[in-house]
Amino acid sequence: MEAIAVREQQYKTYILSDVAAQAQLEVVPERGGIITQWRIRDREILYLDAERFANPELSVRGGIPILFPICGNLPENTYTHQGRQYTLKQHGFARDLPWEVTDTTTADPISITLVLNSNDRTRALYPFDFQVAFTYQLKGNTLEIRQRYTNQSAEPMPFSTGLHPYFVSSDKTQLKFDIPSDQYADQRTKTTHFFNGDFDFNSDEIDAAFLNVSSQSANVTDASRQLQLTLSYDESYSIVVFWTVKGKDFYCLEPWSAPRNALNSGDRLIYLDPGASCETRVCLSATFF
Repeated sequence: MEAIAVREQQYKTYILSDVAAQAQLEVVPERGGIITQWRIRDREILYLDAERFANPELSVRGGIPILFPICGNLPENTYTHQGRQYTLKQHGFARDLPWEVTDTTTADPISITLVLNSNDRTRALYPFDFQVAFTYQLKGNTLEIRQRYTNQSAEPMPFSTGLHPYFVSSDKTQLKFDIPSDQYADQRTKTTHFFNGDFDFNSDEIDAAFLNVSSQSANVTDASRQLQLTLSYDESYSIVVFWTVKGKDFYCLEPWSAPRNALNSGDRLIYLDPGASCETRVCLSATFF
């Protein structure tokens, strides 16, 4: 049995439930279309800083923020298009804007679809007309995120896209990683390091970009929670970023389609012709052992 409920509080929250699997997903459209919670058998998979979430002036730290039309940041938050300079802050604007629910279904699998359309505010930052549609689908212990990007402009539209999931972990020394790459770029120091499956969690911050993953999935095993998480993604995503901060009970494993500064460098940007659409897909699966 599947069900969708709506809870009216500071933000309208849609609650998707797969009753048989004891799985539940919470989605807040007006706060960047974000997934805020994902539970399986009353065990929370995602981290959420509730205080930041309640403050609309702050970006959300937690859940699964949406990255569009860039991943990461730009030098001085600027890029140039057709000779004009634009300002775009880190990870773009999709995570800060209200999205609209356009469809829900309680069929198997249960899902909700949200849409973000370009408007005067987005065009001042990113001079393109677009529609982005996300479908969140919950089935058992798997969350599938299907995305559709449509260029409604009269010229080709460049962009990158990604997700920024925050996973709960109270003891990061118990984490084991299987990421399909043997080296990463430290995005803070601009240095490259070989990767043997471990990170130094004594560091104040870890921001590691695996810039050329060799397969379409990565795994993290958390022995302290007896939990294995699998992140899978289609070939649109060639980068996986690991990020965490010392003293905080979270880590992030993020699929990106292009690296930082791609709007300036052109590296791995997606270009959509006028009127064209493309679709991408990311899946998260959680297994307790």
